[in-house]
Amino acid sequence: MRHKPATPPLCRLLTFSLLLLLHPAPLAAAAADEPAAESPAVETPGGTPSAEEAPRAFSSVEERRIAEAILSERASLRREWEDLDLRKKELKTLEEGVDKKLADIDRKLEELATLQKKIDNLLAAKTEAEKKRIDELAAIYDKMTPIKAAQAMSGLDQRLAADILDAMKTKAAARVLDQLAKQKATELSATFSTLQLE
Repeated sequence: MRHKPATPPLCRLLTFSLLLLLHPAPLAAAAADEPAAESPAVETPGGTPSAEEAPRAFSSVEERRIAEAILSERASLRREWEDLDLRKKELKTLEEGVDKKLADIDRKLEELATLQKKIDNLLAAKTEAEKKRIDELAAIYDKMTPIKAAQAMSGLDQRLAADILDAMKTKAAARVLDQLAKQKATELSATFSTLQLE
C-alpha cells in the first residue's frame, strides 16, 4: 500500500482558509481542539496587564506589531497626561503664590495710603498752628512802635519775619520796614514778594 505524500504547509494553509470561509462552525470546533499559539503578555507601564491588554493569540506578526504600537502609544499618552497634570499643579501653586504677593502689595498700599493721610493731617495741623502763631505775633508787632518792632524783627529768621510782615496791617508793616536797615529791608522785601507769589 502506497503512502500519500505529506501535505505541504502552503496547501494546508489554503485548505484551512477555504474551510473557514465555507464552513466556519466545524472549523471553529476544529480550531478549539488545536492548542492556540501562545503569545507573550503585553504589560502596561505599571507592570500589570489591563483587561483589554490581557494576553491573547495573534494570527500574524503584523497584528502583533500593530498591537504593540497601540500599547506603546497608550503608554506615551499616559505619560503626557501625567506630565500635564504635574504642570497644572505647578501652575496652580505659582498662581497661588502670585495671588498672595498681590494681596500683600495691596495691603501695603493701603497701609501707605493710611500713613500718607495721617502725615497730611499732621502737616495741615502744623500749618494751621504756625499760621495762628504768626497771626498772634503780627498782632503784637502791630501794637509796637515801628522802631522797637524793627529792632525785634532784625534778630528773627528771615522767613518768619516775612511771614509776620505779611500778617501785619499794611501801614504798620511799611513803617517797620522803613525803620530797618537798608540791607535787611531789601532782604525781607524779597522774601515777602516770594510769599505773595506762593
